[in-house]
Amino acid sequence: MTTKRAMLVAAAAMLFQPALVDAQGYPVKPVRIIVPFPAGGGTDLMARTLGDKLAAALGQPFLVDNRSGAGGAVGTDHVAKAPPDGYTLLVSSSSALVIGPNLVRKSPYDPLRDLAPVVLISSSPNVLVVHPSVPAKSVKDLIALAKRRPAGLNYGSNGAGTLSHLTAELFKLRTGIEMLHVPYKGAPPAVVDTMAGNVSLLFTAYPTVSAQVRSGRLRALAVTSTNRVSIAPDLPTVAETLPGFDSSQWWGMFGPAGLPAAAVSRLNAEMQKALSMADVRKRLAADAADPIGGSEADCARFLRADFEKWRKVIADVGVQPN
Repeated sequence: MTTKRAMLVAAAAMLFQPALVDAQGYPVKPVRIIVPFPAGGGTDLMARTLGDKLAAALGQPFLVDNRSGAGGAVGTDHVAKAPPDGYTLLVSSSSALVIGPNLVRKSPYDPLRDLAPVVLISSSPNVLVVHPSVPAKSVKDLIALAKRRPAGLNYGSNGAGTLSHLTAELFKLRTGIEMLHVPYKGAPPAVVDTMAGNVSLLFTAYPTVSAQVRSGRLRALAVTSTNRVSIAPDLPTVAETLPGFDSSQWWGMFGPAGLPAAAVSRLNAEMQKALSMADVRKRLAADAADPIGGSEADCARFLRADFEKWRKVIADVGVQPN
């Protein structure tokens, strides 16, 4: 019986050996990187830059496939339902991974269950800007002003349910102030109306308003990341006034749940190398993004924590799911 059992174990090991070898030799054919946003945007350019680095390091093409729609849900769902063989990956942002799923009654995918984290790529904060007529030169000044004039401030956003909107609502929750929300259809009209003084302030992506800040048409008070950003090192963070405040757009690489551990480890190692390269860091800096990196476990923990944070904010604010 002992001999028979040993033979069965050996036979089973031989059956599984090809899969093990394939995983260790990954990749052996082209890999698709799904970007759930249109070509030419920040996520697309980021994925193409990193895909080129992975192709050079691993000897197989890493081809970007843009599958946009429903705020990133179409492409993300495609990856969530793809075979977990390492040949369909996702480069996406927090808008599709943590905010979008919390804004619909039934998301077609659960990012915590249906995706395998590979690595955090980068993050980029919003920046808090005010019209020059607003008598506040700092976050502390703005909070004091809002408390003196509880009905006197309004804020623009890139649209209801966007990170721009939710960042302002998180700011309200943390400070106890009241401000009227004026949603716009995207960042450009929100920026224009803030410059015109039709709204007092705006939280939006730094590259969207950097020219207006330099020209003095808007005044930047702070960025919303926990640390100052390399593109504007003299600009303080909101967290320097409100410890722990953090609201950043971030990007990561993921695969379908069940992605082979060997593939995850190899991708993570090569992505870490790529994120340390000067030309990659320059590409990220163009979008006011700083590289993150870290292990796949770091990525998983961060995803879960950010998902729960925004789920609570959305519930507290009372944004109704679509």
